[in-house]
Amino acid sequence: MITVVRTIADLRATVAKWRKIGDSIGLVPTMGALHDGHISLVTRSRAENKRTIATLFVNPTQFGPKEDLSAYPRDEAADLAMLQNAKVDALYAPSVAEMYPQGFGTTVAVTGLTEYLDGPHRPGHFAGVATVVSKLLLQAAPDRAYFGEKDFQQLQVIRRLSADLDIPVRIVGVPTVRAADNLALSSRNRYLTKEERARAATLPRTLSEIAERLRREPDAVAKHVAWGHRQLEEAGFRKIDYVDVCDEATLQPVTRVASPSRVLAAAWLGRTRLIDNWKI
Repeated sequence: MITVVRTIADLRATVAKWRKIGDSIGLVPTMGALHDGHISLVTRSRAENKRTIATLFVNPTQFGPKEDLSAYPRDEAADLAMLQNAKVDALYAPSVAEMYPQGFGTTVAVTGLTEYLDGPHRPGHFAGVATVVSKLLLQAAPDRAYFGEKDFQQLQVIRRLSADLDIPVRIVGVPTVRAADNLALSSRNRYLTKEERARAATLPRTLSEIAERLRREPDAVAKHVAWGHRQLEEAGFRKIDYVDVCDEATLQPVTRVASPSRVLAAAWLGRTRLIDNWKI
């Protein structure tokens, strides 16, 4: 039976009880609206740890003033049922007041890795992510924490903050879970209309093709990125925030592929912003 805790004190008491008997602990942070991608993180955690904690917290500090905080899908009962079925040991579902009490005034900001890609398009987003993840890691004190590779920039930011702040946790990236047409699973996919959902598969198809072309022509980044832009525009993506090829470790854009790299993109179908990436 899953244990539900809503305060830092109760979370730490639960963790202390497990630590006392020598159990290892995995943490799966989520904002709810769970799908099979989240469950893949749980599955990995359960394979590598004696106990697994999932978190459910829609973090207001990572949403911009014109973003979808109020509309973000919330269904704790459905999420709890999924986590129960996946055999999660505990759900940590704090309130906003628990996470950000009156007088809270600290922000964690990671530089360098946030300079490109989503950074310029979502001001303040990564500071919100870095702050809440730092808090979750310190509150739960897990051995390992699990994040999906779909949000690859976020994953690298979290790896950097945990290393820089000497938080004793191993950050584990888990491969993206995709639908039959290769669209990356996302809580925001439910915003798509039926017609938009049919067109959305153009995004992973385009990124995989760019990656394949760059394996053959590593010096032709600009040419193949421009081709990718055209493909998305023709498929009806109304706004393309970026299609970039970046070094995996630094997330700096590259003009030729000479080290482990990824092609990353963010683009809009209707009111839905889709992100994805493909390893080269």
